[in-house]
Parts: sequence; structure tokens; C-alpha cells
Amino acid sequence: MAKKLPPPAVMLNLTIGHFVSQLIHVAAKLRLADLLKDGPRTAEQLAAAADVQASALYRVLRALASVGVFAETKGRRFKLTPLAATLQTGVPGSMHGFALFINEKYMWDAWEQLLHGVKTDEVPFPKAHGVPVFEYLEKHTQDLQVFGEAMTSLSGTENPAIAAAYKFSGLRTLVDVGGGHGSLLATILKANPKLQGVLFDMPSTIAGAKKDRHVTAKGIAARCTLESGDFFESVPKGGDAYIMKYILHDWDDERSVKILANCRAAMNEKGRVLVVDNVIPPGNDPDWGKLLDIQMLVIGGRERTKKEFGAMFAEAGLKLTRVVPTKCPLSIVEGVRV
Repeated sequence: MAKKLPPPAVMLNLTIGHFVSQLIHVAAKLRLADLLKDGPRTAEQLAAAADVQASALYRVLRALASVGVFAETKGRRFKLTPLAATLQTGVPGSMHGFALFINEKYMWDAWEQLLHGVKTDEVPFPKAHGVPVFEYLEKHTQDLQVFGEAMTSLSGTENPAIAAAYKFSGLRTLVDVGGGHGSLLATILKANPKLQGVLFDMPSTIAGAKKDRHVTAKGIAARCTLESGDFFESVPKGGDAYIMKYILHDWDDERSVKILANCRAAMNEKGRVLVVDNVIPPGNDPDWGKLLDIQMLVIGGRERTKKEFGAMFAEAGLKLTRVVPTKCPLSIVEGVRV
């Protein structure tokens, strides 16, 4: 039985959480998990392949092994562990993109302004960079690419869980609002062969979606229409349901209500909105959404409770009908016309 640590020791471990996140960032940058996919290698072999210094890399790997990311064997050799395997690229359940994005310097610079945000109620990200997060990403194409990879990282496990949790088969047309390159929509369409889909996003994003594998796949392309625009202005008309994954959590209540109202105006008479986000539970139990909410505070969005979703829905002329849990941290918040 593991010995329970005293509070000071627990707090010490909490305060150095950034040690581990930065170590993981380095491992992701160097693609160490990819270098180990064919079997164990020495620190020297890995250093030569990654073009870094062996002595420093050994210390990084040893520290990561102490928290279960990689494992050291005889002769200073290291191998993949189940945790380390998630840092591989191009594999199911890969977290490589997210490990890069969440620890990039521009994001840490924004987090350094968190105290300022708490004191002033100003959004930390523009304080650090002079512009909102999405405007920043549009101007920094490499960071935007990594952001896209990060969202793909999360989607690998989330999308199947969302597709399985809700009865999409009863719909004729599903509109994915702000759907990116269409990975969620494609997953839902694949599971529901009679469903038609509309992928809606900004023109630059839709241009990328036309070249991506998701909505151009066989059996999907013929059932999916791509449309571009600004969801603060309007969304495609005639949908039976409007799904939004990780969209409302990017925005404050006023702008979120605007998006919801535009969906209400566009949907069929018996249409519905399906907001896929974290729903913050009451109480003190650990919850991914409670921590992600601080990331959203830093960049200008927020996670919400069921009550807060209900209030936004009501302001947009909708009624929250139910919250559907999934086998991932996200829930599907359903709403219909009042």
C-alpha cells in the first residue's frame, strides 16, 4: 500500500507540474516516441538521431521515466511505455500535437498574465501578445498548424465517443458549425449512412478541408456539403440539427448567444442545437473541465455549468432539453426552440 504523502510534499509536487509538462514538450519536439517505435535504444543513439547532446538527453529521459513516460532498462537504454506511446505521431490516440501546442512559448507567455487577468478581468492573451488568440494564430501559420494538430490529437478519442452517445440516425441533415476540417462530422456520417452533412467554417478553413482526408473520403464526400462564412453573421439554413464542438467555450456569453441565435434562426421548425463542450459539475472532485476552464480564461473563453448553458439557451430563444454524457470528458448539451 502506497504511503500517503504529507501536505507539504503533495504541494511540492503540484508546484513543479510545469517541470513535467516542459519535459513532455521536449520529448514531443524531438519526436523521441517515434524514434523508439521499433524498439529500445540507448540515450546516445537517440541523441544522435535527434541531433542533441547525449548527456542532457539522458537526464531528460530519466526524469520522464520516473513519471511513467518511457522506461529505462539496462545499458542506459530506453523503451516506450503506454504513456510514451501516446507521443507518437500518426497513431490512434496520439497526444503529440496537444503536447506541442499547450506548451509552446506563446501560450506560456499568455499564462504569465493570468494574475493580471484575475486582478483586472482583462483577457490575459491580448495582454501578452496585443491581439486575441485567433487573430494571433492567423498571423503565425506554424503555430496555427500546431493548433490544428492539437485539436486532431483530442479528436481521435473524442469523436467516436460523441458519435456513439447520440441518436443521429433520426436526423436528415446535420450542420457542423465551426467544424474545422470535418473530422467530427465525418465520424458521425460514417456511423450513420443515411445522414447528410454540412461542414461550415471560415473560408480559409474550408479551403483546407477540401484538401483533407476527412470529408473527402469515399462514402463521405457525396453526403457532405462544404460552406464558408462567419457564424456571428449567419449559418447554413435548413438543418435538422446544428452541432458545435469546442465552439462556444471559445467565446463569452454575449457572442455565444449570438451563435446560438443564428442557429435557431436557420434550423428547421423541429430542429435542435447540440453543443459539445465540457459541462462543469458541482462539488470539489477533480474534473478536466475545471482546469481547461483556466486555459479558456487565459485566451478569452470559458467552460460552463448546466445552469449557465440553460441561461444562454434561453437568451437565444432556446430551451435546454437534456445533457447527454459521452465516454469522453465532453457532453452533448441539447436545445430546441422555446
